[in-house]
Amino acid sequence: MSAELKRIARGLQAAAEVLQDFTAGQVEATRKAGGSPVTEADRRIDDVLRELLPAPGEGWLSEETVDAADRLACRRVWVVDPLDGTKEFVEGIAEWCVSIGLVEDGRPIAGGILNPTTGETFLGSASTGVTLNGQPVRQSRRTSLRGAVVLASRSEVKRGQWRPFEDCGIEVVAMGSVAYKLARVAAGLADATWTLVPKNEWDLAGGVALVEALNGTVRRPDGKACRFNRPQTLYPGLIASGAGLAAPIEALIAERGGALPA
Repeated sequence: MSAELKRIARGLQAAAEVLQDFTAGQVEATRKAGGSPVTEADRRIDDVLRELLPAPGEGWLSEETVDAADRLACRRVWVVDPLDGTKEFVEGIAEWCVSIGLVEDGRPIAGGILNPTTGETFLGSASTGVTLNGQPVRQSRRTSLRGAVVLASRSEVKRGQWRPFEDCGIEVVAMGSVAYKLARVAAGLADATWTLVPKNEWDLAGGVALVEALNGTVRRPDGKACRFNRPQTLYPGLIASGAGLAAPIEALIAERGGALPA
């Protein structure tokens, strides 16, 4: 295991220890300025990871830390969501996780995602490959979307935003936490995922690192590669899959009216 992955593994273990003080489904939440929920668990994990992960000269970007512009001058930046899927955490749905990504010169080079409820730990980098609970995994080898399992945002499905993708030969599975969805695609537990609403860098960096570590395809709706540690952290959308599905997904989205945000 590389030094970076060892640090990520220690961070996930420290987060797991914090979470022992909380029971999913029995947690009080307050609302942040934008209306999204936040819990004491989010804040405590943020504190622990911010103390543990960055070395001198490395930057920090987290959903639960006030952003500081000095990260933009750093070659290496930790991009973290202490608890992605807080809504699911509060409701006791086992689709939330801790997400850690390490970005170098704008590209995610290592990532780790922990879902304590399901007992899944995903770790990976381009130099080491990806493991699930210590065992090597590989991504989907599909080249056709017929029968493919596509993970969709539970909230987007409830709002009816995935109706354009009904009856097109794919199996749409609603799931919380975009980071967890990306981890499952990276591990070959699903074939693809895409988002129909904007997402922030901290939602994506850890999972994108895992998908790209195994030569999967991750891109924005405009076809551009994902770059991180930008002044504006919000992405218009994201598409992730095994390499063989990139072209079929692009064709499907175009056929169904370009449903992704531009």
